[in-house]
Amino acid sequence: MSQGRPLFPELARVLVATTVAIVVLVAYAVYRIGAQGDRDDRRPADAIVVLGAAQYDGRAGAVLAARLQHALELFEAGLAPYVIVTGGKLPGDTTTEAEVSRDWLVERGVPPGAILFENGGRSTVESLAGVTVVFREHGLTRGLFVSDRTHMLRVLRIARDQGIDAWGSPTATSPSDLDPRRRGRAILH
Repeated sequence: MSQGRPLFPELARVLVATTVAIVVLVAYAVYRIGAQGDRDDRRPADAIVVLGAAQYDGRAGAVLAARLQHALELFEAGLAPYVIVTGGKLPGDTTTEAEVSRDWLVERGVPPGAILFENGGRSTVESLAGVTVVFREHGLTRGLFVSDRTHMLRVLRIARDQGIDAWGSPTATSPSDLDPRRRGRAILH
């Protein structure tokens, strides 16, 4: 047998160090998600971008309606000349999240010509890739993004990775942020 140190204490130290590192990393991620979600960086931009959420038979679900209401307030405040609505449809849906969002905004007075579309994305990454195309096609560079508080850090990081100058203005009324259990699940997501 070897005359070196016993193996078990070395493995225990590595396991403890790894566990501490994971806990610190998760705590930092939760902190960053919360800090970004609590910050409203509203400012003038080329477009307000509303991330899609569930719609039901052509009606905006509660989360989507909260996002749209916030975007409407930003648009009415004159922060951007365009609103970009996003979101595709799931199998069995008759319409896209973007179409429902457009109809919701038009019913509340936003001119149809001020609404641009990304209606193919079925995830945040896909939607933001489509938003990047819309930005390029219309010569836009600066976006004010609207989503839930727990979603904002991810949205902004992806948008910036796509080359968009991105700021966030999270809705404060989304059911997914107001319910602690739903908020916890969203943070973990």
